[in-house]
Amino acid sequence: MKASVVIPAFNSADTIEDTLRALQDQTAKDFEVIVVDDGSADNTREIAKIYGVRLITQEHRGPAAARNHGAKEAKGDILVFTDADCLPMKTWLEEMLRPFSDPEVVGVQGRYKTKQRGIIPRFVQCEIENRYERMRKAECIDFIGSYSAAYRRDMFLQVGGFDETFRIASGEDPDLSFRLSREGYKMVFNEKAVVYHRHPESLEEYLRKKFYRAYWRVALYKKHAGKAVRDSYTPQLLKVQIGFFYVFLLALMLGLYSGSASIPSLAFSLLVITTLPESIKNLARDAEVGLVSPAIIMMRTAVFGAGLVYGLLRR
Repeated sequence: MKASVVIPAFNSADTIEDTLRALQDQTAKDFEVIVVDDGSADNTREIAKIYGVRLITQEHRGPAAARNHGAKEAKGDILVFTDADCLPMKTWLEEMLRPFSDPEVVGVQGRYKTKQRGIIPRFVQCEIENRYERMRKAECIDFIGSYSAAYRRDMFLQVGGFDETFRIASGEDPDLSFRLSREGYKMVFNEKAVVYHRHPESLEEYLRKKFYRAYWRVALYKKHAGKAVRDSYTPQLLKVQIGFFYVFLLALMLGLYSGSASIPSLAFSLLVITTLPESIKNLARDAEVGLVSPAIIMMRTAVFGAGLVYGLLRR
């Protein structure tokens, strides 16, 4: 079973060398590596050539288009995707391919870890681990992130690959898995298939990502309205928090109009209470992260709620 590892790259000179070096050290051997340079202005292409990978170049069209380009040129039966800022463990590819021994499996989701020690990257990792808990409990999943993703090539091409209207990394990967799920295809989570990742280092960077992720979720849920209610990755509590955030804003406006602070105070208190379940989980994983989690979750909820509104207004 030959695999093709496809890596979209745009101005990735600072990170892609580590990615390619890690791929040279995989326990799995029967695979090719395809780097699709998405119109980089740095020396990404030159670094890729040093490592002897198949190099494909295109004008800058975004990661969805780059992955599709690589998939069409691939020779492997299994398409495996990762990003140019990810560092696969030695057994990553072997574990990504393992579930395909079941002929019914068409897609596999791997796992993120990080070696960063900053408080924000550690919070992000706790946030992701909480979501992996949901995926572990599911026999099948409907949400695959492209940082560590694999699909049967024939099925990937049959459903049209990634939607290239997502011009940035913004929702093209759940859109694909939602489409596969809608057709009844089996996808699974393998937590042993690990890539290390560089999460946002600063609170500002993290919140900016959340804002634009929410913005693009509007486009995603327009295509898949039912997934706004439930999927195998997104915690239901996150939706409750966003709902309480809107309630708080409404209560705040009513309070300013009426001169009463009781209703806004109650709404704010309820919003704070919704942060506690995730904060307690984070506290068990990382005491320092757990202590700051309520404040970060409140800010995350606010920017995510604002991003959804911005997306609705723009669309």
